[in-house]
Amino acid sequence: MMNLETLTDFFMWSTLLNGGLLILWTGFTGFAPDLVFRTQTRWFHGSRETFDLVMYAFLGLYKIFFLTFSVIPYAVLLIIG
Repeated sequence: MMNLETLTDFFMWSTLLNGGLLILWTGFTGFAPDLVFRTQTRWFHGSRETFDLVMYAFLGLYKIFFLTFSVIPYAVLLIIG
């Protein structure tokens, strides 16, 4: 059975890795959107407007999942630990 310390460590690393991925993804789509668009249109064809909408929706959904399944459980474990 897992103890509280192991669970807290798991959610700490989950929060750090997923937060880093979110920051990296936001940075690429924010500072180099043309590079990301050109890279993605090699495999998935579509308009720039559709690409912008999909990236915005995925970033928003990822952020919601990140907060719900990484940050909040980690904060709760820190509070109760």
